[in-house]
Amino acid sequence: MKMAVASWRRCVVMSLRLLFLLPAGLPVRSQGESQSDNKQMDNITIRQGETLFLSCSQGDFVTHTAWLNRSSILYAGEDKWSVDPRVSLVTLNQDEFTIKIEDVDLTDEGQYICAVQTSRRPRTTSVHIIVQVPPKIVNLSKDLVVNEGSNVTLMCLANGKPEPAIVWRIISPSDDSLSSDNEVLEIPFISRYRAGVYECTAANDIAVDTQTVELTVNFPPSISDGRDVGVTLGQRGVLLCEADAVPEADFEWYRDDRRIFNGFDGIEIEDDGPLSKLTFFNVSEADYGNYSCVAINKLGSANTSIVLYVQDGSSGTSTVFTPTCLLLIVLLHLLLKF
Repeated sequence: MKMAVASWRRCVVMSLRLLFLLPAGLPVRSQGESQSDNKQMDNITIRQGETLFLSCSQGDFVTHTAWLNRSSILYAGEDKWSVDPRVSLVTLNQDEFTIKIEDVDLTDEGQYICAVQTSRRPRTTSVHIIVQVPPKIVNLSKDLVVNEGSNVTLMCLANGKPEPAIVWRIISPSDDSLSSDNEVLEIPFISRYRAGVYECTAANDIAVDTQTVELTVNFPPSISDGRDVGVTLGQRGVLLCEADAVPEADFEWYRDDRRIFNGFDGIEIEDDGPLSKLTFFNVSEADYGNYSCVAINKLGSANTSIVLYVQDGSSGTSTVFTPTCLLLIVLLHLLLKF
């Protein structure tokens, strides 16, 4: 029995060798000088992870049959020779010999042969398996923080079969003018307006893989022009200062050259992101005048001036008084009484 199995194995391996060594269509002679039939099936294309079924017809008077992958025997009749647990027998009868390979991978790609030994002559059927692999991004630039004016390079590398096409684009904020069909996206002399979320897409005929990179652009504060505020004596007054900066700016308030701190003379300073508020809960004559707001981050600073002026509550008109002017008005009022 062992000699018969060994003889059959040699026969199968010999048939495989003849298939590769002899030109297609050239007659092959067995020991009994009978002609061997070699049939080439159409290629089978399958996706990675799917189950592959390999089937060949048997015919009458079959004595031995086997499925081979290149030079390795997978199944010889009902006997499994492969140690791969993914390979199993589906059907073996007089008409059909079918095996299956589950969870197909790229290493399963190649030529498979069904060798059939009949009482008259050997017969082989070969088929080439092509494994398609969905794209997978394997190397992507990390999230970046750069200063305005820097040159930026974003890279996206992906594997897949067929080879995936790479597309870069900015998705937040959306800008169709900034895109690339290359693995590398170059952004020279970047401005604050190019900051955002960039998306790399790798696509082939099988699937699409997408990943994103967040690009942060640091820049010095740019401050909005201050808006003068008119407030009636004894009322609540609020001065607003807004600055655009990355990182967010810290704010400082000044009256002339003197810095104002939170809680000073009943004044409240409240910072909330890009906005700073200077609040007077009970405006007095001494509060009227010119104020400066300064926005500062590690890249620079900016400032603006805001005037708090007297507003006539009855008529809605307003007048700006300097401290000297206010003193003259008070003195004039006292002289008129006498």
